[in-house]
Amino acid sequence: MNLSLFLAGIFLLTFFFGKLIEKARIPWVFSALFLGLTYSTLNLPRETISSETFVFMAELGMYFLLFIIGFDLNIKEILKQGKFIFKLSFFIIFTETLLGTIVIYFLFDTGWLIALLVASSFATVGEAVLLPILDEFKITKTKFGQTILGIGSFDDIFELITVVVASLLLGYSAGNSGIAITTSLVIFAFLFFVPLLLIVFSKKIHHFRFKGIPSLFLFGIFTVFLFIGIGNYADFAPLGALLAGIALKAFLTKGQTEHLEPIMRIISYGFFVPIFFFGIGAGVDIRYLMSAPLIIFVILFITTTTKIFTSYIIAKKKFGVKKSILFGIGLSAKFSTSIVIITMFFNQKIILSDLYSALIGAMIISQFLIPVLFSFLLKKWSLKFEEVKR
Repeated sequence: MNLSLFLAGIFLLTFFFGKLIEKARIPWVFSALFLGLTYSTLNLPRETISSETFVFMAELGMYFLLFIIGFDLNIKEILKQGKFIFKLSFFIIFTETLLGTIVIYFLFDTGWLIALLVASSFATVGEAVLLPILDEFKITKTKFGQTILGIGSFDDIFELITVVVASLLLGYSAGNSGIAITTSLVIFAFLFFVPLLLIVFSKKIHHFRFKGIPSLFLFGIFTVFLFIGIGNYADFAPLGALLAGIALKAFLTKGQTEHLEPIMRIISYGFFVPIFFFGIGAGVDIRYLMSAPLIIFVILFITTTTKIFTSYIIAKKKFGVKKSILFGIGLSAKFSTSIVIITMFFNQKIILSDLYSALIGAMIISQFLIPVLFSFLLKKWSLKFEEVKR
């Protein structure tokens, strides 16, 4: 099949289907994921999506998604969040990770470490799914909305730790030893400490000038591929992409960041990320999804009820019963680095198709379930929210 025409079809269908699912408060980019799942369901020829060019472009989609997450990550602001956010984030992630690890270990053919990493990545919050809903009901700038987004941002630290451990594990599974391990550690130190140094000395390096937006964009693309390329030498490419976003944001001034961010989002979400999501959907074993709906239900039930129950216990005094329940439902949204980590493990054959399909299936169902339920309860309960004082 002609790859150019195939990609044209993906982008066109993503555009039209994306406008449809946005009415259900689901971000349009997820339409590519559903299209990939449809492609798998129809059992269409796989030569095109198995070609080296398509696989490479899908990998770039994963890298650019990680880059955007890193570019959005504000470690200083996250650390400024209050004790409530830390306490609730910790108990939610700890409880869901513990239960998820047990379920994954006993239901799927994985070791304890893999089960722990997968469960911890899946326990995080997809604030990108919630933001359009909060904006729609004009509660983004309330204490309720800011607390949800704060937890969504705070758990990015856990996601970063998971990516680091996953990258180290992938390097170990590749059989690296001796000099190779030493090289990997040096590369890891470089990838990690360069962004850290840029953050620490950010005020002293904001003097670099670019000759217009094109040169700024060129420098941004250079940074992404530099970190990915260096990370490739030690199987740290995904970590490199995430840290590239952190490093670049620390290097640029506020004005430069505001100019570059929308451009990088366009090239990421408008080109590479839909290809990545389509590849994920097309890689799902639809026969397993049809044969094991109970397992997917168990995964969704555990993740959702854990967040609702934990939020009710901890947030009841702060927000009240209804708001604390709504809070837990909102935190059950699934869209974060977890989808990247799961795909990393699947591509490296660390997890098998059954676990991969079950997790992606649960994530896809949650994209419909959580936004619709959250919006329904917001309308039904007619709750009042306190604005954040500036």
